[in-house]
Amino acid sequence: MAYWLVKSEPDAWSWDQQVKRGTKGEMWSGVRNHTAKQNLMKMKKGDRAFFYHSNIGKEIVGIVEVIREHYPDPTDDTQKFVVVDVKAVEPVPQPVTLAAIKAEPRLKDMALLKYSRLSVQPVTDAEWKTICRMGGIK
Repeated sequence: MAYWLVKSEPDAWSWDQQVKRGTKGEMWSGVRNHTAKQNLMKMKKGDRAFFYHSNIGKEIVGIVEVIREHYPDPTDDTQKFVVVDVKAVEPVPQPVTLAAIKAEPRLKDMALLKYSRLSVQPVTDAEWKTICRMGGIK
């Protein structure tokens, strides 16, 4: 299993909205960056991702699972970009803020800090474990 981080502005698509989609999940659409697209194309069914509220909150608030691998983004008229479908798995009991991530030396090389505008990012196994501990996930 690989780990990822996906960003959403909570006023556009929030964790609560993701949770309401239940087991059928929701497509992760609207990605218009080629590096983020390549990351979507690497995602496999069963992979997990942190759900990060960007702009408002700036914190990891939940975990989603990829339930369908990449396919063409129906919201993209150019037909260059893709989506994956994700479902909510669990909330992060204590949301992990960007400030807390920046303050944790073990996360100094995290993509979130190096490529702050990238909406779909890889997360290493060690980063995943560290953030889970910080967020109160067993």
